[in-house]
Amino acid sequence: MMLFHIFQQHIEKALDELVVDGDLPGELDRKNVTLEPPRDASHGDLSTNAAMVLCKAAGQKPRDLAEKIVEKLKLLDDVKAAEIAGPGFINMWVSDEVLIAELKEIAALGADYGRSTKGQGITVNIEYVSANPTGPMHMGHCRGAVVGDALADLLEFIGYKVIREYYVNDAGGQVDILAESTHIRYREALGETILAIPEGLYPGDYLKPVGWALAQQFGDQYRDAPIETWLPIFRKAAVAGMMDMIRADLALLGIKHDVFSSEAELLEAGKADAAEAELRARDLVYDGILEKPKGKTVDDWEAVELPLFRSSQFGDDQDRPIKKSNGLWTYFGGDLAYHFQKAQSADELIDIWGADHSGTVKRIKAAVAALTQGKTKFDVKLVQMVRLLRDGEPEKMSKRSGNFVTIADMVKEVGKDAVRFTMLTRKADAQMDFDFVKVTEASRDNPVFYVQYAHARIQSTLRKSAAEDNIHPSAEHLALLGAEELNLIKQAAQFPRIVEAAAVNREPHRIAFYLNDLSAAFHAYWNMGNDRPELRIIIANNPELTSARLFLARYLGQVIKNGLALMGVSAADKM
Repeated sequence: MMLFHIFQQHIEKALDELVVDGDLPGELDRKNVTLEPPRDASHGDLSTNAAMVLCKAAGQKPRDLAEKIVEKLKLLDDVKAAEIAGPGFINMWVSDEVLIAELKEIAALGADYGRSTKGQGITVNIEYVSANPTGPMHMGHCRGAVVGDALADLLEFIGYKVIREYYVNDAGGQVDILAESTHIRYREALGETILAIPEGLYPGDYLKPVGWALAQQFGDQYRDAPIETWLPIFRKAAVAGMMDMIRADLALLGIKHDVFSSEAELLEAGKADAAEAELRARDLVYDGILEKPKGKTVDDWEAVELPLFRSSQFGDDQDRPIKKSNGLWTYFGGDLAYHFQKAQSADELIDIWGADHSGTVKRIKAAVAALTQGKTKFDVKLVQMVRLLRDGEPEKMSKRSGNFVTIADMVKEVGKDAVRFTMLTRKADAQMDFDFVKVTEASRDNPVFYVQYAHARIQSTLRKSAAEDNIHPSAEHLALLGAEELNLIKQAAQFPRIVEAAAVNREPHRIAFYLNDLSAAFHAYWNMGNDRPELRIIIANNPELTSARLFLARYLGQVIKNGLALMGVSAADKM
């Protein structure tokens, strides 16, 4: 069992004993009791707010209740000291033996260190990327893809059953435009000279292979044919070609999905009709007239009766139309049906959207609440755009791809690890810069280098000690470790808590922050050895202490490796 879980149990046991003693009511809600490191390390190794949270319901002053809890904790061998701080916080110092045991736990669990069953097998569907299938993946899709993929891995790591989903928006006008653009490339493949792509169509060269394939399949059958004869065929071929390209682009980043759901297939299967029927049966869809939009005059607005969803009953600003006046589904109508479909196989839904979709959050939350009668949890994580720079200057766009920088180009230039790690170095809803020069620098200011270098440094030390001194990591003499080494264990021991917090709060960037801090602590320890030879990992003529420090180093490296794996980033052995 990991350190934080052990001390959570110690807190629970102390509270249980106070219930038995008659000092606490037995029915108190403890869900807001926390255990975490104090902000100031001099205040202890762990701190709990138990007395602060429970005192009011217990009818006691916080410090009075804290004193009773402290007396229970002081009796434990795992607790070196415990004291009350401020109005009633309890600070604890853990024993050296507990820290040594935690290091051994890291060694025993290896790649599973930090894994838990907190998710209890709950099924969560995470939809991320879901870019329109109209071209290759570009920088605008990258951050959401990485955030969604890392969050999926995090949730799986703490015991959720995760469904990774991509919604293919293959219905609507943009797919018709894609088909028309493909027809031009088809004619080009047949030998026609195309001087310029008409305004409003997709100009990128990426459609040429699809046009060539259609030319091989159909010859000149559709060169001069009416649009209605070839549009459905070209639309299907173009979407299939774009999705093949998108899957290949995502694979370059290590992005994976379990399900690709087609909007066109969903509508053809009558899923939107089923959703409407479900809502009408509960009087949540009615036929009505929308209010006149602000700024519209009587001359340019017509009152039309439309099927409206009562989204205002679920927190939205107004009721929303699910169909247009021509009988076709609105975007919202299709999205409503899609979320209804997802909710059939998941307990929780998470959507990763670009920040430009913030205006639709309320209506989709309203739809999920209505369709599932509040039984399915739903969350939307908004991801801000990324500004591309090259050594501080705005990056030029790619003419070949159609005036944008592709993910393939990014990965080719700086590598998957640099892209993924950088995308997770800030909270998703905060704006960020991606500088092609900075993310490949071998410097302290480049977080991916800094963390990978810590792991590589450890591996290099392990190789050197084995080859030159024939000394290997051993747990036999861990009692020889001093305060500096024990402090490193304390930081490593935070990993399971950080993982759970990152997953529960849907914030994978917390892993990047933690790894940077852990790596900084290791580099600082390493640098101390430059000034104080007695603190070096390899100590001449002291194989016992050397083996203990090598053991510590190896499993600090394991924690770094585990964190990088959750980010989809490799742990470098050499740099």
